[in-house]
Amino acid sequence: MAGEFQVSGTNKAALFTLKLHRGDGMLLLAMNWKKDKPPKDFVGFAIEYKEPKGSKFFSLKNRLALPGNENSVNPNALSTRLSPIQKFRWVHFPRNAEMIGAFVYRVSPVFMNTAGELSYGEAQEAAIELQRETYPDQLNVTFTRGFVSSQAFVDRYGADAIATLLPGKNDVDLNFVPTHPEAAEALAWMGFEARSAILEVLDQAIGDKKALVRAVVYDLNEPGIVSRMEKLGRRLQIIIDDEGAHGAANSSETLAAQRLVASAGAQNVKRQHMGSLQHNKTIVVDGPKVQVAVCGSTNHSWRGFFVQNNNAIILRGKGVVKLFRTAFDDYWVNDNQAAVFGATVSASWQQLGLKGIGAQISFSPRARKNAVLQSIADDIGNGTQSSLFFSLAFLYQTPGPIRTAIKILQKEKNVFSYGISDHAVGDLKAPYTQGLDLQKPDGSVTLVQPAALTGKNVPEPFKSEPVGGSGTRMHHKFVVIDFDKPTARVYMGSFNFSGAADTSNGENLLLIQDRRIAVSYVVEALRIFDHYHFRVAQLDAATAQKKLQLAIPPRKPGDKAWWEEDYSDARKIKDRELFA
Repeated sequence: MAGEFQVSGTNKAALFTLKLHRGDGMLLLAMNWKKDKPPKDFVGFAIEYKEPKGSKFFSLKNRLALPGNENSVNPNALSTRLSPIQKFRWVHFPRNAEMIGAFVYRVSPVFMNTAGELSYGEAQEAAIELQRETYPDQLNVTFTRGFVSSQAFVDRYGADAIATLLPGKNDVDLNFVPTHPEAAEALAWMGFEARSAILEVLDQAIGDKKALVRAVVYDLNEPGIVSRMEKLGRRLQIIIDDEGAHGAANSSETLAAQRLVASAGAQNVKRQHMGSLQHNKTIVVDGPKVQVAVCGSTNHSWRGFFVQNNNAIILRGKGVVKLFRTAFDDYWVNDNQAAVFGATVSASWQQLGLKGIGAQISFSPRARKNAVLQSIADDIGNGTQSSLFFSLAFLYQTPGPIRTAIKILQKEKNVFSYGISDHAVGDLKAPYTQGLDLQKPDGSVTLVQPAALTGKNVPEPFKSEPVGGSGTRMHHKFVVIDFDKPTARVYMGSFNFSGAADTSNGENLLLIQDRRIAVSYVVEALRIFDHYHFRVAQLDAATAQKKLQLAIPPRKPGDKAWWEEDYSDARKIKDRELFA
């Protein structure tokens, strides 16, 4: 059915179920065996898809292969019909996800006999629309790709590409010009939909000659953003953070402010830090043709677009624009007066007024009487019924009500929780010193250092990866509660879910009660978690000098099928059943 965000296969003859979950620019496929357990000779799923109005199916490829002669490793990515997916869920990025119409997915179970020959069972098919806008003309969820350290990046642009695509020092960011021969394509790929959507908003503002633009920004060093803002002339009014390094005379933010003073006038450019940081990343366009606002975690910077995992929400409508303009005016008038801003209507929850979408917004800093951190913790701790997904900065290093609520929730056997947060490791000025705390469904927390696979750290059949783009990688700030229920909701924004974000910093925070949007954030969460889980496996394999290959069926007593843990471990059982 048109517009559905979750679609299931209907083939009763198939031995398994298939459910598709629409993400933004991606989708999640979830499979589950219908009766008891799969047979021992089941070696995974073959996945194929057909584009809207297309006539042929394309097979997804797998980087892992079944063992060859003498247990050799095949160095090539192979069709999943030959190298089946040995997982019960998979996130796929269609090459043309913005195409109008339904994408058709066909999934087949693959079996292997004792002679090593493959055969295929009855397939499931399902069709789903993946059009770009989450809710056309109202709300669009967008993400950056965030994977400069990945095999996909290496395959496309090479292991040495980072130095030719990204600047190495902040004080030259505004003057840096990429020299990579495929720079335009690479930056578009890295920035994904978040970057293209934000640039599109600014281009629309430039084209609407009577539109006024109001922006509040934290990092500002991406030349494409600044040059577009210059084209707005005196139609632009902007607040730029000046806390710490941002306030230095040679910082990119200071240099950008000087350029914008020249184009917009000194009266339209303000430096600000509220109680501690002006941490917003908002743009609002108010014109006769364009009524749009942007918020979320995506900084207007090289790192924000091209290195970090980030999200941005694009909101459209006169009511939305009025709320964002009021907040901007409250920041502008109450310059660095956190307590005064906290008493304004902007610092309280306000309905966005979107048709058919339950959505509220609130801006920081708040007064203590209308602070929201404890109420969010209460919602997590007392309101979660089935699942919790989160990406929160420094969660396990910062005491507070959110961490307490999550740790208590982890003890609930009926709740599936999955989370990730950044974790400082050593000297933050050195490459790859920003780690990640990965909270797995069993409640354990693993410190992951997302180092590149280089030199002796590259297990077969993978390639050496780039070593640039250091620092924080995980920059999302979102919590998803009960994505599979009618009460599904998402907290998201620039808000770091800390006391400072609540009552000191300038921030934006949205509460969206909508299953389509909750599912989109869950798909994003899973693709990130799976990426870093697999990186741990890659590095462990390199350390142990083991080959990464697909598992063949059990051949002797004591051998286990690849899927055994998915049917014996309580948390993995919950994982398998929750999405399928």
